[in-house]
Amino acid sequence: MTEPLESPAIGSVGAARKALLERQRQLEQELAQARQATHMARRQTANAVREPDSEEEAEGWLITYLDMMTLLLVLLVVMLAFAGKGKGAGELPQSLKPLSEGVLPAGSGLLEQAGRSLRNGESDSTSNPLQGLPVDQLGKDIEVIVKEGSVSFRISSEILFSSAQADLSLEGLRVLQQLVPVLNSSRHDIVVVGHTDSLPIRSARFPSNWELSGARAGSVARYLESNGVARQRMRAVGFADTRPLVDNSTLEGRASNRRVELILETPQAAKMSDD
Repeated sequence: MTEPLESPAIGSVGAARKALLERQRQLEQELAQARQATHMARRQTANAVREPDSEEEAEGWLITYLDMMTLLLVLLVVMLAFAGKGKGAGELPQSLKPLSEGVLPAGSGLLEQAGRSLRNGESDSTSNPLQGLPVDQLGKDIEVIVKEGSVSFRISSEILFSSAQADLSLEGLRVLQQLVPVLNSSRHDIVVVGHTDSLPIRSARFPSNWELSGARAGSVARYLESNGVARQRMRAVGFADTRPLVDNSTLEGRASNRRVELILETPQAAKMSDD
């Protein structure tokens, strides 16, 4: 008895299926390789994109650090330049000299100006007329006015003189006596200035307020000279009614404008007033 032969159709179908399975495995391998290659390509691309940013961040941090160190160095040089070179102090390091000269040229700072003043023999009292003055000894009848470069002692003419007169009253002598030690404690020049109100005056002795204000200033200057104030320090000026403090339209205003002021001037202020 013979065995049945395998059908050719069935054999061809099995071979085709086997070939399809083999091709499927190959495609799956190729797809996996393609996916792996794509993933690696993406990682390389991402690293290539991030790498410049990392360098820029590192460079930015370094620039900020260098700027901070530069500012600290400049601040140190400025502090050293303002401190100046005292007696017995060493010179700045050679590496700092060009930078300090560029930041603060010689003679441009306030300390340099102060140093020049001290080298010229000027003391602080030259620029500050109030320094060393016993102004606390003055009474309530003397008003102290401090301005730049000068200090004024203002006294009402009602206290110093009788109406339309230039002779000092007893009360005026007492007030001026309090002012003498204050003036003698200073070396500054003294300007004695007489002021009147705007009401006209016509008398044989005083034809106008010019003569009255000048005579009152002269009376105060003569009294100060007789009490030890050097005459070389003083000058008497009459301004009449040309420098009112307030409006002359009221009794109170005219009383405030009638006054004598004694002004201590620094040399700088005196030069400006002369110019």
